[in-house]
Amino acid sequence: MVLTRQRLLAVLLVALATLAAAVLAEVLRTVVFAVTVAYVLFPLRQRLVGRGLSRRIACAAATAVAFVGATLLVAPLLYALYRRRSELIAILEGIPDVVPISVGGFETVVEIAPFVAAAETWIRGVAIAVAGAAPVLVLELVVFTFLVYGILYRPGAVGTAVFGVVPAEYHDIPTRLHRRTRETLYSIYVLQAATAAGTFVLALAVFRALGYGSPVLLAVIAGVLQFVPVVGPSVLVVALGVGDFLVGETARAVAVLAIGLVVVAFVPDAVIRTRLAGRTGKIAPGLYFVGFVGGILTLGAVGVIVGPLVVSLLLEAIDMLSEGGAASGGVAAAAESVDGSDDSPD
Repeated sequence: MVLTRQRLLAVLLVALATLAAAVLAEVLRTVVFAVTVAYVLFPLRQRLVGRGLSRRIACAAATAVAFVGATLLVAPLLYALYRRRSELIAILEGIPDVVPISVGGFETVVEIAPFVAAAETWIRGVAIAVAGAAPVLVLELVVFTFLVYGILYRPGAVGTAVFGVVPAEYHDIPTRLHRRTRETLYSIYVLQAATAAGTFVLALAVFRALGYGSPVLLAVIAGVLQFVPVVGPSVLVVALGVGDFLVGETARAVAVLAIGLVVVAFVPDAVIRTRLAGRTGKIAPGLYFVGFVGGILTLGAVGVIVGPLVVSLLLEAIDMLSEGGAASGGVAAAAESVDGSDDSPD
């Protein structure tokens, strides 16, 4: 009877969650972002509580980390697109309108001007959109902060509900999905953010040494591109090399390709990513790229997180099916890890 009641409540929860998703569609991406960030920060919250801090203070400290991290993630990109748009346009304007190509006896001229004009129009459009959306972004940041704090303060409800509905012999399924979710989100947030920060520092040094006019702006773009799987900041390095070649800076074009592809595009992955990769979700780069692109095209910005996460959970489900059913040993300890229930009074 209790199990039937729990399942009925689970159906009610799904129905209300669907209704809430429809009603709160405009802030749904913020909600999803807050849930995933709280998921990653929960171990920090637990560690602070274990050191003797009250639950409220531990949640406030972890939420402050989320607030600063979200601000550092978004603010540099918005600053580069809006405040530094003239420098981006100046870089594009340095590219000649036409590029003559001569191979053997064959000669032709490639029109570059339409592509440059389209890029300039896009940059101006994005800058205007960023300026117009600034009040909404501030409001979403406030909503994000409150959501993260609320989820960290009462984290046990979802885990308790899941293990109350799922029969005991199947508790290993949500446990493994929880573990895979934690590893994948750690990979997206912690590993990617650390690699992006290292990319920014190295790119700043390289672009400044090579004499580019806006090294900070280019370094910000390189750091942001680190979140794009497979290609990463190598796209920027190649674009700079091609641009230098078109304007006659052949020596710098060779230098930026030789140095940039190694120092900016390769070293952060080879050093930072490999050191932190032990706690990441086990997902091949190709499948990660599919999730990343598919998530962006389907869901927009929040797809950067949801796309790879869905692919990772799909792979975990396939693994469980291929194993013919997982063992349920250690379920009690894993259940406690999932629900994180320490909701005793302060």
